[in-house]
Amino acid sequence: MWIIFRREVGQYFASPVAYLIAAGFLVLTALIFNNDLTVSATVKPASPSVVPAFLSFALVFFAPLLTMRMLAEESREGTLELLLTAPVTDSAIVLGKFLGAWFYYTMLLALTLVYQVILVSVTQPDLGHAISAYIGIWLYGGATIAVGLLFSALTENQVIAAFLATAALLILWLGGLAGQIVANLDLARMLYTLTLQGHFTSSFAVGLLRVEDAAYYAGMMAIMLFITIRIVESHRWRG
Repeated sequence: MWIIFRREVGQYFASPVAYLIAAGFLVLTALIFNNDLTVSATVKPASPSVVPAFLSFALVFFAPLLTMRMLAEESREGTLELLLTAPVTDSAIVLGKFLGAWFYYTMLLALTLVYQVILVSVTQPDLGHAISAYIGIWLYGGATIAVGLLFSALTENQVIAAFLATAALLILWLGGLAGQIVANLDLARMLYTLTLQGHFTSSFAVGLLRVEDAAYYAGMMAIMLFITIRIVESHRWRG
């Protein structure tokens, strides 16, 4: 698993596409932060969770870009079969790739902490609120990456993998609007608790650390990775 993890991380930092994704990621978050800081001068205090709140939507599209090639490309090029014949378990393959993508995302997220440094230098933000928001969006990112990896394992086409992952994540994100669509209050509440947003906007994003919300993201990662491992295992049997 460690070898696969290092290989994935090395591919990210050696790929020009990964640097383009990183540049787009940082430019967008910088614009969001700068706009919030500008508005805070006259309208409202700057929010320490403005970047994590933006990422809770951006990850719907960003996570599939990170994961679309991971297993789809291996399968298309035939290298997955070679990997499966090596003395390595299916879980090590999947977990190594997942941790590589999550590490890359973590590095990008860590770079955005410079915005918090700027915020501290010009105002007095609630650091507890910022820490909570960043922990939440870190877990949120891990869950979206696990979903993206699952769809990468289902197809040999990277574009299809990215499209299916984006569609699934968009559904999970839009479920947070269930209360505005579903008339039945209990049903709307149930749908809301099943969504990615339902465990972020009302807790981490407002400075609350709740065990049930962290458990939701950890559980989603575990379920998605378990299914992905079973899919990779099916490749071994077909081979």
